[in-house]
Amino acid sequence: MNLDVLARRGLVLLGCGKMGGAMLKGWLEGGLPAKSVWVLDPFPSEWLKSTGVHVNAGVPDDPAIALIAVKPQMMGEALPVMQALGNGATLFVSVAAGTPISKFEEVLGAQTPIVRAMPNTPAAIGRGISAIVGNAHTTAAHLALADTLLSAVGQVVHLENEGQIDAVTGVSGSGPAYVFHLIETLAAAGVAQGLPAAMALQLAKATVAGAGALAEAADEDPGQLRVNVTSPNGTTQAALEVLMDETQGFPTLLNRAVKAATDRSKELGRG
Repeated sequence: MNLDVLARRGLVLLGCGKMGGAMLKGWLEGGLPAKSVWVLDPFPSEWLKSTGVHVNAGVPDDPAIALIAVKPQMMGEALPVMQALGNGATLFVSVAAGTPISKFEEVLGAQTPIVRAMPNTPAAIGRGISAIVGNAHTTAAHLALADTLLSAVGQVVHLENEGQIDAVTGVSGSGPAYVFHLIETLAAAGVAQGLPAAMALQLAKATVAGAGALAEAADEDPGQLRVNVTSPNGTTQAALEVLMDETQGFPTLLNRAVKAATDRSKELGRG
């Protein structure tokens, strides 16, 4: 991944919690020099201090990107620190859930190029996926730069409008937690059927990871992959009759879960 422009002009990271830390780890492993990164965080972790990046040591005059990764409830206090970089050549990229582009324009200046992104935590191992959308002042070059930054930690998709980002939050932004819970409950179900806990967890982790990798690699869609595993009147069919139940199965449950996350994202955006 070509991170030359970021290495030359610098990257500012405002906030380095779970998401900011996951992304920083991915960029550093992807070849971004630590000396090209400035991090502003009131409570820097020992890991962050060990990376060699600049921590709470000001910011360069003209960084290529200022990435905002603070929690939405901290935005009002943290964002004004970056005002001097607004209305200039620095591209702002926000990964803060629920904070609309209009809020950044209000604080940073109406001429500021701003990209709103929704990544997820598998970015820490280079397997994330981010959705991005820019404001009226982002050029094709700005979007390409944001794409380069986020491609260093996974896949990137471009949205048609900012309104779609709440649904992205509900599917992929919050989605890793759904999968982790699936692993937890699948392992617990194995224990309930007589397996040792450690073995059940190993089986559940490997099954979910393997199925996900197969779904990405295969030419068939997930529905066909499901059919391929399901022998008539066999064990998988017996399980799927429970999971695919129209009132209590995955279709209804996941629709409700994704809608709840999407609605909460919208609420955060309204402040």
